[in-house]
Amino acid sequence: MYRVATLNKISKVGLDKFTDLYEIVDGSEGPDGLNNATGVLVRSQAMHDMEFPEDLLAIARAGAGVNNIPLDRCADQGIVVFNTPGANANSVKELVLGALIMSSRNMSESIAWVNALKDDPEIEDISKAVEKGKSKFAGHEIYGHTLGVLGLGAIGAMVANAAVGLGMKVVGYDPYLTPAAKERLLFDVKTVDTPEEVMAESDFITIHIPAMDSTKGMIDNAMLSHAKDGLILLNFSRDTLVVEKDVLDALSSGKIAKYVTDFATAGIIGVTGVTIMPHLGASTEEAEDNCAVMAAEELMNYIECGNIKNSVNFPAVALDTDIESANRITIMTKGEPHPEKLIAAMFADKEVKGCVGGVRGDYGYAILATDDDIDEVPAVDEVIRVRVITRD
Repeated sequence: MYRVATLNKISKVGLDKFTDLYEIVDGSEGPDGLNNATGVLVRSQAMHDMEFPEDLLAIARAGAGVNNIPLDRCADQGIVVFNTPGANANSVKELVLGALIMSSRNMSESIAWVNALKDDPEIEDISKAVEKGKSKFAGHEIYGHTLGVLGLGAIGAMVANAAVGLGMKVVGYDPYLTPAAKERLLFDVKTVDTPEEVMAESDFITIHIPAMDSTKGMIDNAMLSHAKDGLILLNFSRDTLVVEKDVLDALSSGKIAKYVTDFATAGIIGVTGVTIMPHLGASTEEAEDNCAVMAAEELMNYIECGNIKNSVNFPAVALDTDIESANRITIMTKGEPHPEKLIAAMFADKEVKGCVGGVRGDYGYAILATDDDIDEVPAVDEVIRVRVITRD
C-alpha cells in the first residue's frame, strides 16, 4: 500500500484516479502529516520549511509554478518534483483574454463608477446620469491592435493564437522556442529575437514567462523604455517578473496606461490604473480537475513503473511499459554524465531487458529492467538513491 499525502484541497476527479494500491491521507494536519508518505500532492502550500521523510519518493504540484517547493533539496534527497504544464492553460488563457478586453474598454472603472452612483443623494435619475457620464469611459477595440506575448509556452501560445482569431496582430518572444513549440503557433504569429522588440511593437503586452532567478525583475525601467506610450501591461505569470516601483513610475508618466495583474501586493492595491485579481488564473473547476488528474497519473507512473514525466528537478526518462520484467531498478545520480552506463555497470551480472537514462543539469536518472533477482545493491559515490521496483 502506497501512502499519498495531500497538502491542499485536491480535486476529487484527480483523487479518484488512484487505485486500491493507494491510501490518501491529509498531510496538512500537524508536523507528522507526511510521515510514511510515498508521495505528496500539493497546490500552493509552502514546503520550504518542511522536513521530508526518508521514504518520500515524489511530490506532484497540481499546477505549473513550483516556487513553493525546495527543488534543490528535493533533488539531493532523491525526491522527484512534478508539475502539470498545460493542464490549466485554457483557464489562464480565457482570463487573459477577458482582461485584455476589460482593460481596453475600461470595464472595471466604469462598473465601479456606476455602482457608486447609487449612494449619490444628488442624483434623481440614475439612467440619465449614466448616459451623461459614459463618455469618459470610452475605450478602444482590440481588433487591429498589436498584442505582445512574452513567453510562448503552453499558455502564451494559446493566448497568441486566440488573439489572432480576434483580429489582433501578435508578436511573440521566447528564448527557448523549440521547433515543435513553434508549430503550435498560427502562421500569423510573428516571433522576434528579443523582448525589447516586443515592447517596441505592442499596444498590449501579456507576460507568460516562468519565475526564475534569471527572469526576476525583467520588466524594469530599462525594458519599459522601449515600449510605446500608453502601453497596457498584463501580468498573469508572477509578480516577481516586474519591478513594482518601475511599473508604478511608468503609470505616473503615462508610459503605462494600465497594469492588470493576478497577483496582489500591498504596494499596488488602490493605485489608479492598476487592476488586481485574486490569483484567479487557474481557479476553474476544469483546471483544478485537469491538474489533479495529471499530477495523480505522474505519481502513479513513477511509483509503480519508475517513469518520470514533467519533472522540474530530474530528467524525463521512461522505459516502455511493454517491456515485461520481474524487476526494475532505478538510480538517481549527481555529477554523473551517463547514468544509464553507470546502472549497467553496477548490475553488469544481470540480464538486461531494457535500459534508459538521462540528465538534467547535475542530476541524472536511469532505469534498468531485468528478470534476475536483486540481492545486493553496490554503493557508488555518484548515486543519490537506488530503488528496486518488483513487478507482480
